[in-house]
Amino acid sequence: MNKVSLFGVGIMLARLLGPHAFGTYAVAYVALSAVLAFNELGVSLAIVRWPGDPGEIIPTVTTISAGVSAIICGCCLFAAPAYASAMGAPEATTVIRVLVLAVLIDGFTATPVAVLQRNFRQGRKTIADQANVWLSTGVTVTLAWSGAGAMSLAVGRLVGCTAGAILLLAFAPESRRLGFDRARARALLRFGLPLAGASLVAFGVATADQIVVGHLLGTVALGFYVLALNVANWPLTMFSQPVRTVGPAVFARLQHDRAAMRATFLSTAGLLCAVALPACLLIGGAARPLVGLVYGSRWMPAAQPLMWLALLGGVQVFFLLAYDYLVVLGRSRFLLNTQLVWLIALVPALIVGARAGGIAGASLGETAVAVLCILPWYLRELSKSGIRLRTLSRHLWLPVAGAVATGILAAGATKVTRADLPALAASSVAAMAIAGALVYHKRTVLALVRRSMEQTS
Repeated sequence: MNKVSLFGVGIMLARLLGPHAFGTYAVAYVALSAVLAFNELGVSLAIVRWPGDPGEIIPTVTTISAGVSAIICGCCLFAAPAYASAMGAPEATTVIRVLVLAVLIDGFTATPVAVLQRNFRQGRKTIADQANVWLSTGVTVTLAWSGAGAMSLAVGRLVGCTAGAILLLAFAPESRRLGFDRARARALLRFGLPLAGASLVAFGVATADQIVVGHLLGTVALGFYVLALNVANWPLTMFSQPVRTVGPAVFARLQHDRAAMRATFLSTAGLLCAVALPACLLIGGAARPLVGLVYGSRWMPAAQPLMWLALLGGVQVFFLLAYDYLVVLGRSRFLLNTQLVWLIALVPALIVGARAGGIAGASLGETAVAVLCILPWYLRELSKSGIRLRTLSRHLWLPVAGAVATGILAAGATKVTRADLPALAASSVAAMAIAGALVYHKRTVLALVRRSMEQTS
């Protein structure tokens, strides 16, 4: 219910602010995402995987995280004008400087988040997250209503992050200890630096499209593209992110029983795809009526990239689960290499696509690289870890077939009627029926996954 409410708030903000303000904020948010990708050098995840008492490494992790974050924040404040000008949005400089202050806050929250995740205290993390989100939303809406534009999003984000950090530190008091053990720091950096490198390159993969669109097509086009990207990510927010809050810890508890670990991955992948993939293809097939009905006619250009970005979102559902699984297996070097190749292939595809077809061409290029280049590589690495393609196919073929059927029905409904509401209603009914049938078919697997998570908690 909270996520549905937040979607409603996002719709209101989109209608209130418009494409230009969204594009200006996106320029700043890309900068924040870049530094958050590596600001604690990947060492906090070691707390989740640590085989012994995590108290042995917590002070060192906190010191590294806070120190590096302070340095990065200072560099960002200095470089903000040059970055904003390069993105064609010099008016975003002040927004960037306000937003990157969240990097300092994140430096102190990485450790308590990892502690809560390791101990399966997701309820407390949820409280902190909700305080963050709702306070941020309240401040943003108030400022946007008063005409603050893109700055309303930046200030709201900063206020929410501060409140969430205070609660996280209160819920995990052991994470407030500072200290530095040189030997443990070396071990942590050996573990964390490849992951930080992979995360930084993953940031490049996740935001290269926005950088290319903003630089080549301008702030307004970026606003349309960002809206489409946000809509395409709805299924990831609703389904993938909750799984990711517990997935790495579950896999870590099972890492000494590889057969059970593989079985849990396969069962989780089947269930996750059964609910998420039909939602992704619904969004892609019904892109035009969805954008027109929900956001209004001035946002209609966002429907063009949404068709391809929704398909990309479906692929990302699988990628994110596989990423967490391979992290626990210690395949951080593979993940780094994969992200590097992905980025190298993605940038020229985006440039060619954007110049040939605008925001729709950029989204098509991005989806093609993920499906044709990266997906086969992930499948090959999973096969090396014992998850054979034939076994994986038995768990995924039915969800994939159901999702394809959903997309075809949604696209057909959109063509049959030009009225947004009937087309979207018919598409949604079909998607819910297909997803419900898929989940019912996997009801025994759902019970097994629940039992597995209860046994590891």
